[in-house]
Amino acid sequence: MPYFLGIDTSNYTTSVAFYDGVTGENYGQLLPVPNNTLGLRQSDALFFHVKQFPALFDTLFQTVDFTSVAAVGASTRPRAVEGSYMPCFLAGESIGHVLASALGVPFYSVSHQQGHIAAAAWSADCLKLLDQPHLAWHLSGGTTELLHVIPDGPFPHAEKIGGTDDLSAGQLIDRIGVYLGAVFPAGKTMDAWSLEASGTEEIKPFPVKVKNSVFSLSGMENKGKALVDAGKTPQTVARFILDTIGAAVLCATEQALLQYPGLPVLFAGGVSASKRLRQILMLPHVQVQFAGPAYGTDNAMGVAILACRAHKKGD
Repeated sequence: MPYFLGIDTSNYTTSVAFYDGVTGENYGQLLPVPNNTLGLRQSDALFFHVKQFPALFDTLFQTVDFTSVAAVGASTRPRAVEGSYMPCFLAGESIGHVLASALGVPFYSVSHQQGHIAAAAWSADCLKLLDQPHLAWHLSGGTTELLHVIPDGPFPHAEKIGGTDDLSAGQLIDRIGVYLGAVFPAGKTMDAWSLEASGTEEIKPFPVKVKNSVFSLSGMENKGKALVDAGKTPQTVARFILDTIGAAVLCATEQALLQYPGLPVLFAGGVSASKRLRQILMLPHVQVQFAGPAYGTDNAMGVAILACRAHKKGD
């Protein structure tokens, strides 16, 4: 049985994965972020990726016979657009090239965003979306983009058609979460708090202006911190932040569907794992798919899937 390996080195997680054409598994480890901080410098992220690789590959090769590896893929940049670059992806790209050369198999370069789309489609049991036009949200710590995705050989071609023009949804959630005392990344804690909010405490979401599927979230940081300073509970603040994000994303999606009527909508990225957001974003009149919770966050499974697709298509 041939195996396809995927490697992803984001600014949050070191990930390696295998895929056999049907099933697979991802092995990931968060980067160690000091308490009361909001992330790592790129140089530190690069260092920790290199440090974390040996243990992750040891675990991977307990399952995968390396002599049966048919191809290796790695995410080498954030997006598949000109000028997209982050140093942390050099870690995965370098070891991916070395592995492929040592094993005598092809190496495939994809973007982190393409990997998210593929992992979301696979984990939602709708991998066929990669071969048809659809809309996709990449909701993460660094990205809040609405994409028009069309087939382009083995890799999905994603054109940005909306999203935020400043602060990402994940950044807003993390900043408010850390301000409330949560550990970074704060998404899971903020989501749990939001689900605990009582109706008597609930504050209506702020009506963020959305035009042509584009909106701004930067002002919501000050509003969220003001609620904290006013003594509102973490549950109340978290519900306000997530409901405000959800309302803006929902409005942007509805606007995009006027231009692309009938297209399915796929939600990818760690923020899309929020149970509160999923309650808000279930559109009754269109096909909506969410990444499986384990594959919404940064992972290498989508990269392995795309390496498999490229290998089978001979690209």
